[in-house]
Amino acid sequence: MSINNFSVGRDISLDIVTGSGPLQINLITGFQSNQESTEVKVKGLDGVTRFVRFFDGWKGKFEVERQDATLDQYFSQLEQNFYSGIGESAVTITETISEASGSVSQYRYLGVLLKFDDAGDWKGDATVKQVVSFVASRRIQIA
Repeated sequence: MSINNFSVGRDISLDIVTGSGPLQINLITGFQSNQESTEVKVKGLDGVTRFVRFFDGWKGKFEVERQDATLDQYFSQLEQNFYSGIGESAVTITETISEASGSVSQYRYLGVLLKFDDAGDWKGDATVKQVVSFVASRRIQIA
């Protein structure tokens, strides 16, 4: 639900599906994504500079308030699989946005690789914040 026609954090939901099923994360507190591209400058013999862009996927991160061992167990299993010679399956992330107009936009990140950037700092009288980053081959609109 937008506020005064502005998108706010609660307007988005994320569905993360791994090779072994949905990854249910209880409390995601932040999400960021960025399109990656490489721009090439081409200077012709006519003296005119032109530009070409090559799309290089997406990257991003999400921040989590740790409420259970979901992320710890998921990444522990990935590491165990690696050392057992088991390949890693790609992940998908579906981003659903409730627009200010009342419509819904959906985007799916394909070929996603998750990385456990921060498993958390444990301190007295503080919550444990975790950070997972990702890279993705593509982001396609599905709705």
